[in-house]
Amino acid sequence: MPHTEGSITINKPVDQVFAFVADGENNGKWRSGILDVKLASERPMTVGAKYTQGMKGPGGRIPADYEIVEYIPDRKIRFQVTAGPARPEGQFDFESTNGGTHVAFSLTWEPKGLMQKWFMAPMVAKQMPKEVAALENLKKVLESA
Repeated sequence: MPHTEGSITINKPVDQVFAFVADGENNGKWRSGILDVKLASERPMTVGAKYTQGMKGPGGRIPADYEIVEYIPDRKIRFQVTAGPARPEGQFDFESTNGGTHVAFSLTWEPKGLMQKWFMAPMVAKQMPKEVAALENLKKVLESA
């Protein structure tokens, strides 16, 4: 089961960092692999919020829609990818520090079936650390605002 995690401290208050990350429509501003993303449910930033999302992949756009499955303001966002060939679960944890915010991000994917285990798992396992490394871009975007 591929798993990766990372963290970073951003020199912005926790409420600002949390709000930016919680708004899925900001994904393209800090995650380079995102082609498009938009809110697909009535209510953003709450449990049950759904986003349609397309990622760059071999041969073009790969669907990577997701749903928020846990939401604790200024503390935690957990999501489940609901469309596409790989459907990882991810979690952001936020903690206020001296005038800044510590953000931890983890991704876990459990391949199902032989095709995913033998063919896709190496590709997905290679991509997941790149997604977590995008925390560096998040820091740049938020600290330059």
